[in-house]
Amino acid sequence: MAEYDYDLFTIGGGSGGVRASRVAAAHGARVAIAEEHRIGGTCVIRGCVPKKMLVYGAHFAEDLEDCQKFGWEIEGKSFDWIKLRDNVLADVDRLEDAYTDTLESHDVAIFKERAEITGDHEITLASGKTVTAKYILIATGARPRLPECAGVEHGITSNEAFHLDELPKKVIIAGGGYIANEFAGIFNEFGSKVCIVNRGDQLLRGYDEALRDRLLQISVMKGIDFEFNTVFEYIKPCEDGGYFVKLKNNDEERVDLVMFAIGRVPNTEKLGLDTVGVALGDNGEIKVDEFSKTSVNYIYAVGDVTDRVQLTPVAIREGQAFADSVFGPNDPYAVDHSCIASAVFSHPPIAAVGMTEGEAKNKLGSVRVYQSDFRPMKNVLAQRNERSLFKMVCEGDNDRIVGIHMIAPDAPEMMQAAAIAVKAGLTKADFDATTAIHPTMAEELVLMK
Repeated sequence: MAEYDYDLFTIGGGSGGVRASRVAAAHGARVAIAEEHRIGGTCVIRGCVPKKMLVYGAHFAEDLEDCQKFGWEIEGKSFDWIKLRDNVLADVDRLEDAYTDTLESHDVAIFKERAEITGDHEITLASGKTVTAKYILIATGARPRLPECAGVEHGITSNEAFHLDELPKKVIIAGGGYIANEFAGIFNEFGSKVCIVNRGDQLLRGYDEALRDRLLQISVMKGIDFEFNTVFEYIKPCEDGGYFVKLKNNDEERVDLVMFAIGRVPNTEKLGLDTVGVALGDNGEIKVDEFSKTSVNYIYAVGDVTDRVQLTPVAIREGQAFADSVFGPNDPYAVDHSCIASAVFSHPPIAAVGMTEGEAKNKLGSVRVYQSDFRPMKNVLAQRNERSLFKMVCEGDNDRIVGIHMIAPDAPEMMQAAAIAVKAGLTKADFDATTAIHPTMAEELVLMK
């Protein structure tokens, strides 16, 4: 008789938890997973996937305007938010079923309820059922952070943005990170009047300064307002709908919607982690070593709950590495968290990999910076005065590329290939020796001066 009910019990059915469970099962482990909401987690259900679909929908606003310069006339065009919303949510349902099917096809037992660690190797489900496992994996992700202000309960987060019954005429979005800027672009293209409110003095900390400045410039040109160095004093409902919002050092104003996008908090509460002594960091994140092991020998954690790099592909890689290392036939291995490419699906999008110019100067001293500041061909013919910017940051001594940064239409699509070159340690000369594909925006990568 087996010593434990399962070889692995995963708490959290998001991207990292699902990958780890599936791979562990493929290695022959007896696996169970518990998810109290929906299989797929933040990315699939209320994050990257439905947001990207809204981004696609928002792009048609400018495309339909620009198409006239290309000879197209579209009479009576209109936008139906409810149709887009329901189509997006229907596809989310499809993806949830696909993720569930993947687990079931690998004989992973699925418990659609909350789970808590209640003892050594012991997990108790919300239904009262208790099971044991040789290893426990925490993959519970993170949730939107809320500010401390009067009336905070009247605002929404990105979780609720996908379920709105109508588009706001005027919306305030709190935050300066990627979620705030992405939804600002979405709402703005759908016709809402948007204002981003940020307690600091800059957008998108961690991205190259030139790209941040360019996005701010273009966003203002598109009609998005910004309020920096301020916080909410209160939010209160109006009798006839909407809300009165008071910002510090500003007059009270009336809006239809307030959305908070000020960061994310690891989901570590009420998991029983203190019962077995799992160590947490200052922000409530689970502290892990390079192999995702916690302070308790048989408990591991992957994804946003560890607050290492809060990106879905990183969670998937961590889940894969955990399952291979613990249950696979080969030697354990760790995920390399350096040089991770990322994107902001703003309008236009930003993509980056490696060090910014400032980071490179601080770390390396001598650097060389190459760049291309241009107007994409499509924008020229459409008479859209919106310029793109590519930057390549190289080590001064040998021209090894240590960072690439772009703001341009389809920048994330171009960055995926460029990131391989940076990860591989290629030089500016390697790019220069590559023949350009003309005419494309991507050719600027091999033509930068």
